[in-house]
Amino acid sequence: MTVFANSSAWIAALSSLCLGLGCAAAAKAQTDEIQVYNAEIAAPGVFNLTLHNNYTPDGIKTPAFPGAIVSNHDLNGVPEWAYGVAPWMEAGLYLPLYSLPANGEAQLDGFKLRALFVEPDAAKHSFFYGVNFEFSFNAKHWDQNRYTQEIRPILGWRFGKVDLILNPILDNSWKGVSRLDFAPETRIDYNLSDKWAIAAEEYDDFGQLRGFLPARNQTHELFGVIDYNGKPINIEAGVGFGLTPATDHLTFKLILSRDLN
Repeated sequence: MTVFANSSAWIAALSSLCLGLGCAAAAKAQTDEIQVYNAEIAAPGVFNLTLHNNYTPDGIKTPAFPGAIVSNHDLNGVPEWAYGVAPWMEAGLYLPLYSLPANGEAQLDGFKLRALFVEPDAAKHSFFYGVNFEFSFNAKHWDQNRYTQEIRPILGWRFGKVDLILNPILDNSWKGVSRLDFAPETRIDYNLSDKWAIAAEEYDDFGQLRGFLPARNQTHELFGVIDYNGKPINIEAGVGFGLTPATDHLTFKLILSRDLN
């Protein structure tokens, strides 16, 4: 059996298992990772470190739930430690998740584990796919559910210099299939060269599958992004604008990534 066949079997089996367990996510104060996955992973045996940082100079001023961090004037982020397990698998640890709210009191938000399964050498294919599973332990001020999970399918197409990537995410707080929260992410990028790209990204949250939220209560945020994919460090920077009253009005993101060996 080929590596490609093995990876496809793993993706299908794990997707079925996680969807069968059922889940849902209630509203979170905000997110530590603003990124659309493109199915590219660290090579086998390579350790990678990615630093995520997000700042919201003009955000929602009321908590998403009692005791939640308010996103307005909040800086949050996380180091993401990754290891290439196989050509089709990457393991990751997010630790520590942190926030620096407007009151200046730094807080720890929890940690996450992830397993990312992809088509090998996704960057070389005109169509690529994968699925990511994240398991989170959350501080009470970060999410009203102590344990949550993310199921992130990855679908992508390349059209010359243009890439279209979809991540139709289902967020899971282990309360039944009907309470899965649909929070898709989309990216269209234009590759200026082998190192530079510009992109438009949209991050949405429609609510639970059992009944989407009214339009004004959904979150929809549009980002303009610029990427530099060089050595020794990769950089992704973006500015996001909220499209609904329930969305932060202005958010900045910065992602720095490099291999450690």
